[in-house]
Amino acid sequence: MLHLAICGGLRVSELTGLQMTDIALPSMSIRVHGKGRRERTLPLWKLTANALRAWIAVRGTARVPELFVNARGEAMSRWGFAYVLKHHVEGASQKCRSLLQKRVSPHVLRHTCAMIVLQSTNDIRKVSLWLGHSDLATTEI
Repeated sequence: MLHLAICGGLRVSELTGLQMTDIALPSMSIRVHGKGRRERTLPLWKLTANALRAWIAVRGTARVPELFVNARGEAMSRWGFAYVLKHHVEGASQKCRSLLQKRVSPHVLRHTCAMIVLQSTNDIRKVSLWLGHSDLATTEI
């Protein structure tokens, strides 16, 4: 989940709403259903595709079509993702003490993705497309 949150810049609702049918590992891409019935296809980083393959192998069969499930086999909620993120941040802060002074939220991961895309392309329009914004002005904010 963390790999997809960062490399895809997904909103929490997009991340928790991903279904098994939205994943295309042979082509290393995902189909994201965003706000306002907007849909976009994003390529996956190789590291993310490998992590996703590993997750699918561990996930096994579940009663729900969602990609990410909780310990009970139910679809992961936004609060469940926040819980997982909090525990990963706590673990990471043992090696990177500066994390203790930072507020890391699911939305911060989305902003991290935006900055990575902007630094790589120097094109705010590409950031807007990547994040699924309907208006460039939203990205500029």
